[in-house]
Amino acid sequence: MSFNVPKSDKKRVVIVGGGFGGLQVANRLKHSDFQVVLIDRNNYHQFPPLIYQVASAGLEPSSISFPFRKIYQRRKNFFFRMATVRSIFPEQRILQTSIGKISYDYLIFAAGTTTNFFGNKEVEEEAIPMKNVSEAMGLRNALLENFERALTCASEQERQELLNVVIVGGGATGVEVAGALAEMKNYILPKDYPDMDSSLMQIYLIEAGNRLLAAMNPKNSSHAEQYLREMGVNVMLNKMVTGYENHRVQLKDGSSIATRTFIWVSGVAAQPVGNLGTEFLGRGGRIKVDEYNRVTGLDGVFAIGDQCLMTADEDYPNGHPQLAQVAIQQGRLLAKNLQRLEKNKELKAFHYRNLGAMATVGRNRAIAEFSKIRMHGFVAWLMWLFVHLRSILGVRNKIIVLFNWIWNYVSYSQSLRMIVYARKAKEVQEREKRLSSQHWGKDLLSEGAD
Repeated sequence: MSFNVPKSDKKRVVIVGGGFGGLQVANRLKHSDFQVVLIDRNNYHQFPPLIYQVASAGLEPSSISFPFRKIYQRRKNFFFRMATVRSIFPEQRILQTSIGKISYDYLIFAAGTTTNFFGNKEVEEEAIPMKNVSEAMGLRNALLENFERALTCASEQERQELLNVVIVGGGATGVEVAGALAEMKNYILPKDYPDMDSSLMQIYLIEAGNRLLAAMNPKNSSHAEQYLREMGVNVMLNKMVTGYENHRVQLKDGSSIATRTFIWVSGVAAQPVGNLGTEFLGRGGRIKVDEYNRVTGLDGVFAIGDQCLMTADEDYPNGHPQLAQVAIQQGRLLAKNLQRLEKNKELKAFHYRNLGAMATVGRNRAIAEFSKIRMHGFVAWLMWLFVHLRSILGVRNKIIVLFNWIWNYVSYSQSLRMIVYARKAKEVQEREKRLSSQHWGKDLLSEGAD
């Protein structure tokens, strides 16, 4: 395999990752004098803030996803390739991927994060992560199948294990998942499973710290906790999960919780780049960059968004929060700085403009912070709806999401609760097997790039 990207007299910008930051760079270079190559392991952009609604059967996966090739139809000097990054050879300005090598003039890492299990292999093998659409669909299937099995299981112990849900991580994702599942318990289960006592379903939200939403104001954290407790969620603070064995989540204090739905949203780590040395990495595996998002020590290499760690911004000496707005703002500025480089103009340093943070807990309940303004409840919920609807790609997707939200609000019901397991064709399985064992860059010069 090879990239099959034609050589050009234009300088080539290779972007790894089609998230918020990567798309911003690609979009802002539309009328520039660059050849742009976007690489992503999926062929679509996904909207992470609403992934939890896919997991709770509130939205279709396609309504929060948008194909890259649809975004960039009729775009000149732009190429998309579906691949996984293996390693980088900065001396030769070559990037190694699962489909071969590609040369670059400028390389931008914008691949975001993956789930951080903090070295706990037992938890990594057993827990259900929720960082992308595929994992959200896996969680949805697990939840729904456990409900079905709870009706036919042989013992009360097994039934309780099937109906208990344990969520580890009290950040925005954990709070939103807990709220969505609480609404499912209160409004969906009594109608879908009239022959099952819905009160048997217990939802546990476990946080190692002393409050939820640690990045937000303590008063808003308190409101979020109050909302969840009112909805029937068992919020457990100052509790650390140490393992999972025999369908039981083990806690550091020696106690345990029986469950067969073990959801881990406790932390993230930057997507790794195979051979990038530890001297280039900071906290959470994030790539260290300067105030222009340049990777220190690598000429022509940049990193933005959740995958990078910038300590040069005086307002954020420990690095920026891993939020969509950081990636978006860095992507916009980097696109301008690349064009300034070509014109030998002075680069502009990045300074994050904090636009606030939001989290929804459930129907009519949300938390929002904007500079010195804090709000919660119905108004914050309306603002959350507006901001997220506005940010989704595609008019069709916006309409579908809005219709789903209106329908769910009026009817207290969704119609997306199907258990569907995709079966990969034999040709795809064989191709994946081949790709997993080749293009690892062991002999860099034996094959040409592109």
